[in-house]
Amino acid sequence: QVQLVESGGGLVQAGGSLRLSCAASGGTFSTYAMGWFRQTPGNERELVAAINWSGSNIYRTNSRITISRENAKSTVYLQMNNLKPEDTASYYCAADSKPSGASRDIRTYEYWGQGTQVTVSS
Repeated sequence: QVQLVESGGGLVQAGGSLRLSCAASGGTFSTYAMGWFRQTPGNERELVAAINWSGSNIYRTNSRITISRENAKSTVYLQMNNLKPEDTASYYCAADSKPSGASRDIRTYEYWGQGTQVTVSS
């Protein structure tokens, strides 16, 4: 069973930066596509960024975000810069164990972390 644990969330002022980490265990991380999603109360979970197993295929929703991974550490990162109050959300990492690229479809992700809260103050 794959387990994902996010960390790095917190309270930051607008314009600041955060780097979220997601540590995986119990599976073959180096073969998985990984995604970061976020969700606010009353809204659907939405994709923020995705990365394929090697890091050669990346999708991101805006230029303030960078997704990366270290397969040797079974960890995926989400660097967020110039944060805005509208970035406030719970952030989740997810794993897609099927051979695929950086999937944008939430339905392809089988494993989920518990989430980490990011709050951006104005």
